Amino acid sequence: MNKYTNRKKYIDKLLLYKDKGLIKVVSGLRRSGKSTLFEIYHEYLLKQGIGKRQIQFYNFELPENYLNKTWGDIYFEIKKKMQLGKTNYVFLDEVQNIPFFEKLVDGLFATENTDIYITGSNAFLLSSELATLLSGRYIEISILPFSFKEYLTARNIDTGNKYLNFEALFFDYVNETSLPKGVELRESGFDKIYEYLEAIYTTIIEKDITQRHQINDKRAFANIVKFVASNIGNQLSPSNISKTLKQDGQNIHHATVEKYLDYLVTSFVFYKVNRFDIKGKKQLATQEKYYLVDAGLLNILVGKERITERGHILENIVYLELIRRGNKVWTGTARNTEVDFVCKNPSGEIDYYQVAWQMTNESTIEREFGALEKINDNYPKYLLTTDSFTQNRSGIRHMNVFNWLLETNEKKE
Repeated sequence: MNKYTNRKKYIDKLLLYKDKGLIKVVSGLRRSGKSTLFEIYHEYLLKQGIGKRQIQFYNFELPENYLNKTWGDIYFEIKKKMQLGKTNYVFLDEVQNIPFFEKLVDGLFATENTDIYITGSNAFLLSSELATLLSGRYIEISILPFSFKEYLTARNIDTGNKYLNFEALFFDYVNETSLPKGVELRESGFDKIYEYLEAIYTTIIEKDITQRHQINDKRAFANIVKFVASNIGNQLSPSNISKTLKQDGQNIHHATVEKYLDYLVTSFVFYKVNRFDIKGKKQLATQEKYYLVDAGLLNILVGKERITERGHILENIVYLELIRRGNKVWTGTARNTEVDFVCKNPSGEIDYYQVAWQMTNESTIEREFGALEKINDNYPKYLLTTDSFTQNRSGIRHMNVFNWLLETNEKKE
C-alpha cells in the first residue's frame, strides 16, 4: 500500500505558501501523517531542482537531536549548514520538545533566505507566546487522519465504482481506524490495529497531557475521557459531566473537568464545537458538542461496549469532513429547532447540515427535514443520510452521505 496516499490537498497548501515569508505550522494528532507530509514535500523540493544541502530536516522526537542542547545550540547548528545566497528550507518536526522553541523559530525567521516549516502534536504550539511572537507571520495547516475517500484510496478501492457496498466499507473505516499507519496494518488483523491505537493513545495521554500538566488523578481523567467518548454529538458542559460522575460516586469539580477537556482538545483527541444562535447570529458559551479525531479510538476509550449510536458516529465523520473542506463549524440552535451544523464555508457563505443515519419512517422524515425547515433564511440547507434514494423537499437538498463524502457532488447545482 502506498504510504503517501494522496495527501494532495495539504501538499498544495504547502506549495502555495512556499517562499512567501510565512512560517508553515502543521498541527494535528500524533501519527496523523505530519512527518510523512514533510517527507513527500521534501521529495517534491528535490524534484524542483532544489539542492540537497539547501534542505535541513530535524526530528525532535529523537532525543539525540535535542538532549543537552539549548535552543541556541540548535540555532547555530542550523545556521552553520546554510547555503549562502540560496533559499534554505528548514523543517523542525515536533519542535515543542525544545525548551524556548519559539526563540529558535523566531531567530530562524529573522534569517534571510530561510523558509521554515514546523510541526507539533499539541495546539500548545500556537498557544499565546508563539502566536503573539509570530502574529501575522505564520500559516497553520491542520492535518487530520484519512478522510473516507483517502481511506478507500489507501485500500486501493476504486471510489468511482457505483456498485460498491459503501455501508460495509464505512463500517470498516469507523470500526478500525482512519490513521494512515493503522490502515497499513489491516493485513495483519484487527489486533494489530488495536495495539497501535492503544500505543498512540497512551503516548498522547502520558507525554502530552498527564506529564505536561502534572495530572495525578489518572482515574478521574480516564473517566472523563470515557464519558465524553460515549457522548459524541451530545451537548455537554463541565458541570453536567461533573454531576453525572458524582452520581457514579466520583467527585470531580467542574473546573477540573473543564481543564481536562481543554487538554484533550489541545492534543487533538477531541474537537470542540460551540453552539451558534441562528436567530441572534452569535456564538453561545455553553453546551458544546465534542467529536473524536478518529472513530477507531472508541475501541480504546469506550471498549467493547462501543454503544455510541451509528447516527452520532456518522455525524462525527461529517463534522471532520466539513473542517477538512475548510469550513468553520458550529452546532445550530434557534428558539424552536436544533440543527447539527451551521457552517461558514471558505467563501464566507453560510450552509446548514443535518445528519441522520436513515429515513426509516415518517416521524424521522418529519424530524430531520423539520429541523431545517424551521430556519427561515435562504442559505443552502443539506440533509445527509445513508439512503440510496434521496428526495429534496422545501429547497433542502437530501443527499446520500457516501456520495457527499466521496465528493462526487462537488458541483453543487
